[in-house]
Amino acid sequence: MNTFEMIVEKTSTGYSAYCESEGAYTAANTFAELQTNMVEALNLALEETGRTVTLADIKITYDLESFFDAYKVINAAALAKRLGMTQSLLSQYVSGAKKAGPKQTQRILEGIRQVGKELAEMELVF
Repeated sequence: MNTFEMIVEKTSTGYSAYCESEGAYTAANTFAELQTNMVEALNLALEETGRTVTLADIKITYDLESFFDAYKVINAAALAKRLGMTQSLLSQYVSGAKKAGPKQTQRILEGIRQVGKELAEMELVF
């Protein structure tokens, strides 16, 4: 089964998402609602093909502003320090005041993935 890429963007009223390859577009006030809407939009777009998708079939792609808004648990200031980047610069990327280039975006993504990997491998003693 194919994976369908939905590009998520933060809007003034919530979120929007689109899959250009299938002509599927949707919006929502919350990220949880957007996930449901993405599945519905793709299934409507694919209705004539007889194919159906679930959330597992969707690859969600974010811009930096949308990512940090959806995952508020990630502290941008701490991540900036870890990356050796100024907090001010990362804050500008996160707020949308400045757009990160491909190299900076990749650097930030690698930092986020490294944190995720470390958390996934962690054990806690109780």
